[in-house]
Amino acid sequence: QGKIYAYLYIPEGTTAKLISGRQPKVSFYYSNVTLVAGALLFKDLKTITTLGSAAIGSAKLQMLGKTEREIKTALQPIALDVHTIGNPWLSYNIYLSTIMVPGVLMLFMLLITVYSIGTELKFGRSKEWMQMAGKNIVVALSGKLLPQFLVFFTLFLGYEWYVYGHLNFPHPGGISKMLLLALLTVSAAQGFGVFVFGLMPSLRMSMSVCSLWAVVGFSACGATFPLFAMDSPIIGLAQLIPLRHYYMVYQMTIFNGYPLIDAWPHVVALVAFAALPLLSARNIRRAMLEYVYIP
Repeated sequence: QGKIYAYLYIPEGTTAKLISGRQPKVSFYYSNVTLVAGALLFKDLKTITTLGSAAIGSAKLQMLGKTEREIKTALQPIALDVHTIGNPWLSYNIYLSTIMVPGVLMLFMLLITVYSIGTELKFGRSKEWMQMAGKNIVVALSGKLLPQFLVFFTLFLGYEWYVYGHLNFPHPGGISKMLLLALLTVSAAQGFGVFVFGLMPSLRMSMSVCSLWAVVGFSACGATFPLFAMDSPIIGLAQLIPLRHYYMVYQMTIFNGYPLIDAWPHVVALVAFAALPLLSARNIRRAMLEYVYIP
């Protein structure tokens, strides 16, 4: 039913084998379908079994009259000082929500952007729309997308306030980088949506492409599995997905607090996505003035 991710199996007779020194075996089983959850559970189960073995060793050494310091040295000759960077609580919510929620928001931004342009053609309002803008596609797109931008930007800021302000997710990068990332993310999503519609001025096709591109981004952004460990074609494809660059800017500058200059290739990529409509605006204008919608 998907309710159990891992379990520890202690076979019958384990205690008797421990007492007699016959090295009993315990087993743990875990699912690695969800990579982050699987890795965290593997660590927890390994810690449990290691501590159990150490407890038996400690009891035997105490029976031999060893001091507490001698026991610690014997059980762990090298002391470990472990630090989990950025998320010392190992909170799965911090890892998951900071990529899933922005990814879903970007999906809706792409679909709404394409839908708002495509419906003008579908319902026969395209020529009237262009006449109102003086047949200037820049004015037409600006008038349509600017109100949407304000709504999307407000929603994204609301998300950031909730996770960083209310839930207090780690954000050593500061507020200025969060605001910049929100601006770049919304602009990139809208720009990519306009570009896709310009490539294929069909409401059905452009919405399908945007849906596919956004969903692929969840797998190829590198949040659950490092991108450098994937195949070369996937690494190349990931560079064409806005969510990948959002994630890199987030984890470098906000989550880890590095300078913005360290993430400049990804910032430039988001700016490039926002500027993509410059390449397809002329085709959108021609479609609005000449094309006839075919269901």
